[in-house]
Amino acid sequence: MQILEEDYKTFADNNAFLRKTIYPSRGLITDRTGKIIVSNKPSYDVMLVMKEMKHFDTLEFCKMLKIDREVFDQRIAEIKNRRINRGYSPYSPQLFMPMLSVEEYGLLQEKLYKFSGVYIQSRTLREYAYPNAAQVLGNVGEVNKRMIENDETNYYMSGDYAGLNGLEEQYETLLRGEKGYEIFLRNSFGKVVEKYENGLHDKPAVKGSDIQISLDIELQEYGEYLLQNKIGSVVAIEPSTGEILAAVSAPSFSPSLLVGAERAENFKKLNQDKQTLPLLNRAFMGRYAPGSTFKTLNAMIFQQEGIITPSTRYPCRMGYSVGRFHLGCHSHSSPLNLAQSVQHSCNAYYCFAFRSLLDDNKYDNIDTAFEVWKNHVVSCGFGYKLGVDIPSENQGFIPNSKTYRRIYGSYWKSLNIVSLSIGQGEILATPAQIANLSAVIANRGYWIVPHFLKSSTNDSLSIEFKKRETSLEKWCFDPIIEGMEMAVNGAEGSTARIAKIEDIVVCGKTGTAQNPHGEDHSLFMAFAPKDNPKIAIAVIVENAGFGATWAAPIGSLMIEKYLKREISPKRAWIESHITNADFVSKYVKEN
Repeated sequence: MQILEEDYKTFADNNAFLRKTIYPSRGLITDRTGKIIVSNKPSYDVMLVMKEMKHFDTLEFCKMLKIDREVFDQRIAEIKNRRINRGYSPYSPQLFMPMLSVEEYGLLQEKLYKFSGVYIQSRTLREYAYPNAAQVLGNVGEVNKRMIENDETNYYMSGDYAGLNGLEEQYETLLRGEKGYEIFLRNSFGKVVEKYENGLHDKPAVKGSDIQISLDIELQEYGEYLLQNKIGSVVAIEPSTGEILAAVSAPSFSPSLLVGAERAENFKKLNQDKQTLPLLNRAFMGRYAPGSTFKTLNAMIFQQEGIITPSTRYPCRMGYSVGRFHLGCHSHSSPLNLAQSVQHSCNAYYCFAFRSLLDDNKYDNIDTAFEVWKNHVVSCGFGYKLGVDIPSENQGFIPNSKTYRRIYGSYWKSLNIVSLSIGQGEILATPAQIANLSAVIANRGYWIVPHFLKSSTNDSLSIEFKKRETSLEKWCFDPIIEGMEMAVNGAEGSTARIAKIEDIVVCGKTGTAQNPHGEDHSLFMAFAPKDNPKIAIAVIVENAGFGATWAAPIGSLMIEKYLKREISPKRAWIESHITNADFVSKYVKEN
């Protein structure tokens, strides 16, 4: 191999040879039902061999490519700056202008003979069957200097393309395939005359592996439709497998915007939107207080630690009061048992139970009690990255006892942090983590690492995502599931009745999270059906207000769409109510 590699280096640097790279077709991406989401279309790059550019009519060349002289000079300077990068040689083709369309190439081809040193490199560009899932799929673009330097496989050279984010980046080595090459001989005048040794040393390109992902593209499309003119996210997971069914981040954009000659300009426009941040994948990078959805986890921890039982009741007098401290609650009957506290989302119930946990004498001190609580929380997927197969996942934030020692000193008290009982305070979670909590409850105590990859045509790839057991015993989940069922299907006063679906038992929990930068965030977490659940979901709509008003109907419509494949005519008014709402305009105006 060393001998051969030395020969290839000679071919690249020697003016007697021209080594042309053959780029492979990138692997296709299909959804869980086999629909092609991402395919390829032909593209052509204009390449220059610097040593061959003699008697070059620069002005006519610029006219042919519809660029001005300044652009030409700038790109020539960029090519010369590549001398320090892998793959540069004045005798080998260097990228001058990428991503010409078939039509542009056709107009160019008949005039190429006039320009020595100019070659056309065939490639493929990504083509999208749907204008959806841009933040999940990612995009493909030219590699930069850092990527080349960090490439331990020596695969990339200046001018190469690679997946830059999303699944395109995550599964780059699967999707990219293997480059091939052809070696040609030049005569004494530098003109290419024939293949070297009749192509004996040529290597064909190997197509990239196709991948099937767990996304249901129709569900994804519907989620983006519901979140139009809104800022937020929807994450849906199949509880039994951990497969991600939808991962909506709004506002979004068509992935086709980041393909072809307009890619750079479109990326610049998207990146300059600092108010709505369309390039941010909120599903995995957004961080929010989970609000009342977090009460379900607290309720299970309180049971596990023996603080409460399903029959435990606490009073609520429009909230929880100690001295001058008051944490409000909405009107409902009192006192409530555990399942009813979930059904009606009673704040006082969780304040009482949380403080009882932290102040219980069976723990050495409050620090020990808090760490017990935190460890249970972490076991359910909070505070660390879930391990989703997508770059840049956020881990959220779960404080530890040291956090509060720094804030309140050595003698901090349970009342200082009672807001954690209702999912406020310092807790931060991603939409994916909240959806995963719903999957944990649906599974009665375990979760599979959420993921997108379902299968691949690469036979050597082993696909396995770990099963994680929580620290909570199965019996802790029963009253919580009962309460979530009553929240959706119970009598008037239940917090999520708008999420009820005919013939499907939905278990859900609303949340309204305080937002220091504007209106409260609207949250909803659910799974369905109650028995043998097929979907677990989390919805967040920023700056929208009550969870029951916005997030709950969105989650319910998504569940119905997935399980029934259509929305009942009786619920068309809900769909209309959601799609007509515009929170983006108001947010942009206020900020």
